[in-house]
Amino acid sequence: MVNNLLKQARRVVIGIIGFTVLLIGVALLVLPGPAFIVIPAGLAILAIEFAWARRWLEHIKQRAAQAGDRLFRKSTANQRQKAEKP
Repeated sequence: MVNNLLKQARRVVIGIIGFTVLLIGVALLVLPGPAFIVIPAGLAILAIEFAWARRWLEHIKQRAAQAGDRLFRKSTANQRQKAEKP
């Protein structure tokens, strides 16, 4: 019984901290600050206990990797174009 109570308390504390960080990140979307860092940090905290947060975090990681690949390809294409110009 005590063990179950400790598990529930841990889940509640992680939920409160994670949602607080996540909400700060959402606020930083309109306020000056690094929302693109804080939102995944909040999801990572929530992912400790919640499967839905793990799925969202994985989705965000995949989307960030895709965006990085597109940016890299665009950058190298621009560099090649500049190199070809006299």
